[in-house]
Amino acid sequence: MNLHAMPPFLNPTSLLLTTTLMSILIQSPNSLPTTLLTHPISTHLRFDSLSLSAASSDFGGIVHSHPSAVFLPSSPSDIASLLRLSHFSPQPFTISARGLGHSTRGQAQASAGIVINMPSLDSSITVSTDGMFVDAGGERMWIDVLRETLRYGLTPKSWTDYLYLTLGGTLSNGGISGQAFLHGPQISNVHELDIITGKGEMVSCSESANPDLFFSVLGGLGQFGIITRARIALENAPKSVRWMRLMYTDFELFTKDQELLISIKAEGEGWRLNYVEGSLLMEHSLKSNWRSPFFSEKDLKRIKKLAYGNEGVIYCLEASFYYDFHHGRNFSRADKTQMDQDIEELLRKLRFVSGFAFGNDVTYMSFLNRVHDGELKLRAMGLWDVPHPWLNLLVSKSNIMDFYIGVLKGIMKTSKSMGPILVYPTKRSKWDERMSTAIPDEEVFYSIGILLSSEMNDLEHLENQNAEILKFSDQQGLNYKQYLPHYTSMEGWKKHFGKKWEGFVEMKSRYDPKAILSPGQKIFAHPVDEHCDLSDH
Repeated sequence: MNLHAMPPFLNPTSLLLTTTLMSILIQSPNSLPTTLLTHPISTHLRFDSLSLSAASSDFGGIVHSHPSAVFLPSSPSDIASLLRLSHFSPQPFTISARGLGHSTRGQAQASAGIVINMPSLDSSITVSTDGMFVDAGGERMWIDVLRETLRYGLTPKSWTDYLYLTLGGTLSNGGISGQAFLHGPQISNVHELDIITGKGEMVSCSESANPDLFFSVLGGLGQFGIITRARIALENAPKSVRWMRLMYTDFELFTKDQELLISIKAEGEGWRLNYVEGSLLMEHSLKSNWRSPFFSEKDLKRIKKLAYGNEGVIYCLEASFYYDFHHGRNFSRADKTQMDQDIEELLRKLRFVSGFAFGNDVTYMSFLNRVHDGELKLRAMGLWDVPHPWLNLLVSKSNIMDFYIGVLKGIMKTSKSMGPILVYPTKRSKWDERMSTAIPDEEVFYSIGILLSSEMNDLEHLENQNAEILKFSDQQGLNYKQYLPHYTSMEGWKKHFGKKWEGFVEMKSRYDPKAILSPGQKIFAHPVDEHCDLSDH
């Protein structure tokens, strides 16, 4: 048969392309433009119910927004093509980059738009021992970065408590844990980024190259571009960690001792204080709290009795000392003995309850990956895949006692909900003011994580409690900011960013003027005119 003599519409190749296109058109919603559906990258789109369902939910389990399609890129250029198609289309469609779906308020969702499944990229991780940095794709998890860098005796400096999060996700917010008082958040430890803007431009940026984009993206809630590569600063990794937990019955002493620890230089030959966090331990949740396996059964009974005699709650200060570093001199028995003596001397300056200091020596990997053990425990109990109406706040040191009295001892006094409540200080000077993240304007402020789970059909109650906490904080004029912020009005976002708002809008108009990116954040509902009055947004 002479194929060249056949009418074009009967050519087998044309028939295959036509059949594929018809399949896409039949499955896809009308909200997507034909220019996308007929473009070669449309082969990366998925419209099946399983893909759409996965992209319409997240760890929070509260917001559910169905996209029109899920996009599985094989390279950053695929993402750039998708963004250019939207930007130059008469019918721009919204696009959200999704890592592993650990948002709690639908921030990575795109109602009637397209969700990019970032793990499809599966890029490499490259460690530079000379430059002391690691290059990793925005879709890579921090646990992957840790495992690769430890092969060289190196490690990133700053972490989140949970490592099964993507680089792109935490760098779009901040990335906070107990190391932040020393090294700042994760966004303070980035040398360079590869970004795809809302216009589909592929840009490498750093403090010296395209700095406006670099600093805007860090903590920028995904509003200016999608992170496809990050260059992260490294340091020599410790082999071991002395992990201490100290119990308090007095909240003020608990906070003052935390503030003391982050204000001093606690280190010696081959060791240093590298992590300070704090939490509330509730009598009713001690047995099921994922943080409890640290303690023996005997110690748990003592701690529960202490909490019972203190209105059902005690305060746990965590201090971790890194020691025996890779690439350092050998950490001898004498060094360890001296470290023990130095730490003991430091503890004598603290005012925890006598007899309630607990310590474990663990590997560095075990310490950093501690929450994963709790995850496995909660999954086994069927308590992981439940709604998580989390509330994260950054509260100034000058207001922490007001927050304690009004919220922790007031609004939440009778709460029987399950989940950790974290309270620990960090330093404003370790954050870069040029970055987008909004923080309190006071040198020492507290990271407060009210990380409750709805295990007893109490979601409505927990949501109302969160609203009451925010209302109290506003009415009392507390100097605070939401971390992982969620607002339902433009006024809320303006207040959140404060003096940064005007610059935030300007960067949006420069890099994503059609408001394509991250619609789930609910910041910009309409295109941003480069010549508009900023007060209109």
